[in-house]
Amino acid sequence: MSTRPTRGRRATVADVHRIAAAMPHVSVVQGPRSNPVYQVGSKSFVFFRTARRDAVDPETGEPYDDVIVFWVPSDAEKQSLVQDGTKPFFTTPHFDGHPSVLLRACRVGELDVQELTELIQDAWLSQASRTRAQAWLAEHGLAD
Repeated sequence: MSTRPTRGRRATVADVHRIAAAMPHVSVVQGPRSNPVYQVGSKSFVFFRTARRDAVDPETGEPYDDVIVFWVPSDAEKQSLVQDGTKPFFTTPHFDGHPSVLLRACRVGELDVQELTELIQDAWLSQASRTRAQAWLAEHGLAD
């Protein structure tokens, strides 16, 4: 769905919250440690994950406490993002077979706002109902 973004303002964690919350039919629920989970139709599409032993700092062995999970449309898209050495995305064995990519909050600024917006829109589209997704695509002139 996305086109090659032009380089613009660096993204921030506040942009993640703003963009995700602005998508239609979104609710924000609190995870087990009051971490925000953005959902459409009770399906998560972006969430701030609690620290887990599967994503750790290679130098200290401490779990990352700033991981954000974004759904993606397909495994091919996931592989494209995590294998692109110019992008800050990663995955862990815990997410094998799961259509999502991980991003540390401290690295959000490696994306520009347009790239982040497209990532979140794609995440929303991958979890929204077919009817909601088609309506949003039509509203934005992106329907087939």
